[in-house]
Formats: sequence, structure tokens, C-alpha cells
Amino acid sequence: MALCVAVVSKENAPKYVTSLNPEDELQIQYEIHSSIDFVEEKLKTGKKDMRDLYLGLLYSTEDHKVYGYVTNTKVKFFVVIDSSNLLLRDNEIRFMFRKLHTAYTDLMCNPFYIPGDYITSENFNKVARGILTGNS
Repeated sequence: MALCVAVVSKENAPKYVTSLNPEDELQIQYEIHSSIDFVEEKLKTGKKDMRDLYLGLLYSTEDHKVYGYVTNTKVKFFVVIDSSNLLLRDNEIRFMFRKLHTAYTDLMCNPFYIPGDYITSENFNKVARGILTGNS
């Protein structure tokens, strides 16, 4: 179960953000924006052959852990998890990102979606909400 799912464009502009608690959304968005710096650093110092798109744990606080994933087109996905949640393993977080990437790919294949616009797709929202609630 995740607290927040976010998609950030290659220009580092948020394209989609959804969270379980609207009260914590501002703090979580701050943590996601802080994580963008870690993603950029990993991309610059990383291997030239980026076969593994999963970046792992990017940012950790007392309350939250931010995990990252980057596509070949430099679109970034973030999943924020509660720090007290010790049940989620790395493979389960990878699976969340694979589902999110598949939904994003389906969105890009939609001829009515204009790349670069804010994501308003119901199908994408359903996948993201499924990740938040744990109903994969």
C-alpha cells in the first residue's frame, strides 16, 4: 500500500499526483521534488546502459520513503510509502512501477492524449488508485 503516486515529465514538471491523505499531500510533494535531484544525480553518474529502469529508494524521512523509476524517455515515476511499512519488499515495489509504466504506455498510445499535458485518464487513475489502496 502506497501513500502517493506521482509522474514527473522529463522537464521536471508534475504531470500526475494522487495521494491517500489530502492533508499530507503538500509535504509529500515537497519530498517528491527533493527526490528529483537524486534521480538527476543517478542518471548522470549511472551506467550508460540503463536496462534497469528502477532506481530504488531515493529519499527517506521519519515518516515516508520515496522510491523512483525512470523511463527511457526520462519520465519519472515516484511512489511514496509509509516508513513504518516493513511488509513491502523490493520486488513488490518494482511490480508497482511496472504496472504504472504499462498504464503510462497505454496512455501514450491513446491518439486523443497530447503528450506533455496533465494526465487525466480514467484508466491511468484507476491503476494509480489500485496501487494506493493495494488492490492491484
